[in-house]
Amino acid sequence: MQLLKRDAAYEKLVFYQDICKIRRLIYKITERFKKTHIRLVSQMRDSARSAKQNIREGYKKGTIGEFIRGINIALGSLEELGGDVEDCFEDELITQEEFDKLSKQYRSANYMAGRCLESLYKIKEKGTWKEPGKRLLKSNIK
Repeated sequence: MQLLKRDAAYEKLVFYQDICKIRRLIYKITERFKKTHIRLVSQMRDSARSAKQNIREGYKKGTIGEFIRGINIALGSLEELGGDVEDCFEDELITQEEFDKLSKQYRSANYMAGRCLESLYKIKEKGTWKEPGKRLLKSNIK
């Protein structure tokens, strides 16, 4: 479900898709213990949400530097969430199956985001970044 119709390039990135899956899993899993571990649930949900939204925000700002910054902030949020997931598993709040599923998505997101950042740094170095959403004007076409 989308609020706005968009075809943003970041939506095709595997790590963004992984982070979206993680966010949904976190919301579903934490539903069980949201009344007994209110602060933990809030922080986990906030971290999962932040990881997703920082990618969107960084991309929308239009510059490659802001996109890179957004991805790095997202990875920080994901790392914080990873620590909470490990704690939940140790404290037996989540099952082995849930932990394995989250771990798989987490590793994929981190790996693919790292590869994406490498590519973005190369694009930045070459100066070939094209601002998202920039439309061609007839006066610019020769």
